[in-house]
Amino acid sequence: MDIFIGILEQGLIYSLLALGIYITYTILNFPDLTVDSSFPLGAAVSVRLIAAGVNPWLSLLPALLAGCLAGFITGIIHVKFKVKDLFSGIIVMTGLYSVNLFIAGKANLPIFQASTIFLPGQTFLARAPWSRYATILVSAVIVLLVKIGLDLYFQTKSGLLLRAVGDNHNLPTSLAVDANSMKVLGLALANGLVALSGAVLGQQQRFFEISMGTGSMVMGLASVILGIKLLDFIPKLRPSSKVILGSIAYKAVIAAAIALGLSPNSLKLVTALLLLVILVLSGRSKGQDPLRSI
Repeated sequence: MDIFIGILEQGLIYSLLALGIYITYTILNFPDLTVDSSFPLGAAVSVRLIAAGVNPWLSLLPALLAGCLAGFITGIIHVKFKVKDLFSGIIVMTGLYSVNLFIAGKANLPIFQASTIFLPGQTFLARAPWSRYATILVSAVIVLLVKIGLDLYFQTKSGLLLRAVGDNHNLPTSLAVDANSMKVLGLALANGLVALSGAVLGQQQRFFEISMGTGSMVMGLASVILGIKLLDFIPKLRPSSKVILGSIAYKAVIAAAIALGLSPNSLKLVTALLLLVILVLSGRSKGQDPLRSI
């Protein structure tokens, strides 16, 4: 039972990361490595604010805005200074490493005695019988609100134009809309979600660690492709729902690997191999770039 609880907890929290990567890789066709640092950025901001006595829920908003700012900077470097998309992300990712240290004050910042969105202090909520499932319940509410918000946004004119940018860069221009501005907006939104995921994870683990974002991009991308491909037979299911379920499925695969006796030190290797297999199979089935096929 504890294994299933852990899968749902981690799957839901990391699904916010996967939703952000879905926007960059699938919608914008932008290989954004900023996420490897915007993820711990969200954790650094939230944990530092909680350590300073700020309400845990209120700390989520600055974390999200910090991620949006990181994505915005990546977009500006790309569209204004004509730096290639991959290098734009690498530049911001590298710079954010130091920024994260400045924000947190040190490489590891614990908040073991502080209240979080999952355990609000020594109240009756923390002692309630269902407190064991508090992480699942709270995470599910946050993910549901984000999913509904994204689904509604993608039905607006701005959302439709954002989706068009990745498929046809000239289409927004023909509609008198600046395609570059839409790309910057998409990167800001995506990294905001990634930072929100990091903030929620930081509160769930009750600490910030500078290396907690390592491999976030690969992990999120594996979740996106896994969800889209596994649930391809349900055309009426929204992509956002598929991405969320893909994140849970990814965590289930990792949990199964550990249950089979693999060392936790092998998790990154398992993730890399899983992503490789998914990409190869996706490319062969569609006969095209596997990233664009989703």
